[in-house]
Amino acid sequence: MISSDRKNKTLLDLLIGDDEHPALVAPERPTLKYKQLKQQIIDLAAQLNKFGIGCGDRIAIAMTNGPEMVVTFLATAMCGTAAPLNPKYSQAEFAFYYEDLNASALIILDEGIPAAKAALTDNMLLIQAKLQPEGLSFHLQGDTKKDERSTELAQSEDIAMILHTSGTTSRPKRVPIKHRNLAASAGNIIGTYNLTAEDRALCVMPLFHVHGLVASMLSTLSSGGTVIVPVGGFNALEFWKWFAEFQPTWYSAVPTMHQMLLARASRNPEAIAKSKLRFLRSSSSSLPTVVLEKLETTFNAPVLEAYSMTEASHQMTSNPLPPAEHKPGTVGYGFGVEINIMDEAGNLLPQGELGEVVVKAPNVVDGYENNPEANAKAFTNGWFRTGDQGVIDESGYLSLTGRLKELINRGGEKISPLEVDNVILRHPAVEEVLSFAAPHKTLGEDVHAAVVLKENIDEKELRKYCLQYLADFKVPRKFHFLESLPRGATGKPQRLKMAELLKITAEK
Repeated sequence: MISSDRKNKTLLDLLIGDDEHPALVAPERPTLKYKQLKQQIIDLAAQLNKFGIGCGDRIAIAMTNGPEMVVTFLATAMCGTAAPLNPKYSQAEFAFYYEDLNASALIILDEGIPAAKAALTDNMLLIQAKLQPEGLSFHLQGDTKKDERSTELAQSEDIAMILHTSGTTSRPKRVPIKHRNLAASAGNIIGTYNLTAEDRALCVMPLFHVHGLVASMLSTLSSGGTVIVPVGGFNALEFWKWFAEFQPTWYSAVPTMHQMLLARASRNPEAIAKSKLRFLRSSSSSLPTVVLEKLETTFNAPVLEAYSMTEASHQMTSNPLPPAEHKPGTVGYGFGVEINIMDEAGNLLPQGELGEVVVKAPNVVDGYENNPEANAKAFTNGWFRTGDQGVIDESGYLSLTGRLKELINRGGEKISPLEVDNVILRHPAVEEVLSFAAPHKTLGEDVHAAVVLKENIDEKELRKYCLQYLADFKVPRKFHFLESLPRGATGKPQRLKMAELLKITAEK
C-alpha cells in the first residue's frame, strides 16, 4: 500500500518495495533488489559524511544513465543536496554550474568525463564511483580534504536536489526541490497511472532531468515496481532489444523520442506483438495529435500526454487511463494539483477563457533560490505562474496554446505556433516541423516554419495545403527546409532560438 501521507517522507522512505523484489535492472548489470538498494544508499551516504560532506552541501554528479547513476543520486540526496548535470556539458558549462551551485564535490563514474574534471575548483572534492561485485563504492581522489561529519540522513524539509531552468532567454534560475516536493510528485504520478509493484518502467529519459528522475525512476520505486535503466540512456536502435528482453509495462519520453521509435517500429513487429505495455506517456514538450494517433495504432496502447515543469517537481496534469475519457490535443487535468487560468493582473478567469496557466500543489517548490525578482513574477496569491497559455474546458481538461514568450505577435495578431505545427505535420510529406517567430520590419514578427521532409515537396504546395486549414495570417511566410531540427539537451526543439540560428533578419 502507498501511504497517503507524504508530507514527512524522504526519498529513502519512498522505497517501499519488498526486500527481494527487483528495484533496478539493466543489460549486462546485476539486478539490484530493494533491500540491496536501500542498504547501498545508507552506506554511501555515510561514506560521503566521512569525506566531510553533509546537509547543506551541493554535490554535482556528472554521469550517464545506468543503475550507478540512480544509486549515486539517491545516496547524494540523502546525504546532502544532489545536483545532477548533463554529462555532455563543455568545460565552461561545468565551471558555470559548479560556481552557481557553490558545489562542494563532484561525483564521477570510473575515470569520469574529462570536461567535468577539468572544470573542478580547488575547494571541490573529486569522488570516484566504482561498481564492485558487492555494489557501488565511493573513493576520494586527489589532495583536497574536508573534516569528517557525523552520520546523518536528510529530512523531508531538506533540499533533495537543485536543478536549473533551461535559461533560453536569461541566466538559468536555481530550483531547490525538497524531499517532500518529490514525495508528493511521485505520489501524484502513481495515482495517475495506477502504478503497482507489478509495473516495470523503461527509463529512456536522461537522469539529469526532472522527467527521468521523477516520472520514470522515483514514481516507479515509490510504487514498489522495477526500473529498467539501460547504461548510457536512450538509443533508438537498442530500445527494441530492451523492450523485448525486459518487457516494460510503460515508458515515458519526450515527443522527439516517440517519433524516432515510430520510425523504426515497422522493423520490430515481433517485439510489439509480445509487448506488455499498459500505456505510453509523453511529457516535457507538446506531442502533436497526429503523432499520438500513430503511436496508439502502432503500439496498441493508450498514449497519455502529461504537462510538467521543473518548478512543480515534474507532473502537473495528465490524461487519465481508460476507461476515463482521454482527450487528444489536451494535457488532461490535475492529479493532486489545482489548475487554474489567470490574467496578467493576477485575476482568476472563468472556465473556457484563455489566459496563463497557474498551479498550486504540495509538489510545487517554495520559490527560486536567492531570486526575489523572479519569485515576485512567478508567484501570485499562492499560485505558480507557469508562463504557458491555455484554456480549461467544461470537463476540466487543459489545452495548451504555447509558451507565452513563444506566441507569435504578427502585427497584433497572437498566433500559437503549436496550432501551425499540428496542421503542417498532417501533410504526408512532412516528418517534423517547428513554427517560430521571425523578425519583421513592419509587423514586428511574422510566422516562419522549419520543416524536415520525408518526401520532396516545394514551398508553394505546402503553403497551399496550410491555407485549407489556417487563416491566411497564420500561414508561414517562409518555410526553411532542414535536415534536422536543432534541439536542447533533453530533446526539446529550440523554438525561441530558431530565428537566430537560421540568421533571419527583419524584412518588410
